[in-house]
Amino acid sequence: MEILGASTKLGLTSFGGPIAHLGYFREEYVKRRKWLDEKSYADLVALCQFLPGPASSQVGIAIGMMRGGLLGGIASWIGFTLPSALALTLFAYALGNYADLGDVGWLHGLMIVAVAVVAQAVWGMARTLAPDRTRGTIALLTAILTLSWHSAYGQLVLIAAAGVLGRFFLTRSEIPDAPPIGLSISRRAAGVAWVLFFALLIGLPLLRTAFPSHWLAVFDSFYRVGSLVFGGGHVVLPMLQAEVVAPSWLTDAQFLAGYGAAQAVPGPLFTFSAYLGVP
Repeated sequence: MEILGASTKLGLTSFGGPIAHLGYFREEYVKRRKWLDEKSYADLVALCQFLPGPASSQVGIAIGMMRGGLLGGIASWIGFTLPSALALTLFAYALGNYADLGDVGWLHGLMIVAVAVVAQAVWGMARTLAPDRTRGTIALLTAILTLSWHSAYGQLVLIAAAGVLGRFFLTRSEIPDAPPIGLSISRRAAGVAWVLFFALLIGLPLLRTAFPSHWLAVFDSFYRVGSLVFGGGHVVLPMLQAEVVAPSWLTDAQFLAGYGAAQAVPGPLFTFSAYLGVP
């Protein structure tokens, strides 16, 4: 219940997209509640950026698992994603998918606040994780290359390259010790999760072809998007548009209206899929 309460609070107040969410998580889980330290949090963020799917949601789920095992991860996922998923589902039903929130002034005000949250989080993590010239140089070069290389796969290459540089150029004394992370997830359960992940990724398109069904097609399309997208919430938009607009499930106007609504609610941008699934 503690995990559910904390994650629901974030699900109701975390505006600004996936990067801002990481700032909110750090403030709530690292600084305020002290569920994990800065080093563990930074490692967790790097890992989730390296995996496909919604990075901020994955960080929240992982923190919940570290705090309360598998049920803690589920509670964290429900609390953080359910408020925006419900809001977008209600929006799709109540407004007929035609609202335009692109020019709403208060929405831009929320985004400005999110910029300040991100800046504060970046500054705080920089002082802790890059206090010397070597680590600061790696961080600065990575930031420059990330801004210049607009590709989700570019982020993965840069994360891997930074790890290689750290392995060879950072001495053991420069690397802060992190306390051991206690997880109640067994290796067998982790293996089952990996097998299930690839079984659905490969099997769903085959089932969709063998047994034509709209519900199966929707499940396959959204599962494939979540499994193959790297780089956070905004990277998923072109893939989602191709999956729902091309087969005429939605029009471009309906898609853009839902995206405007997704920007107006707190929580992960991936809950945009709740809106897209209603029509």
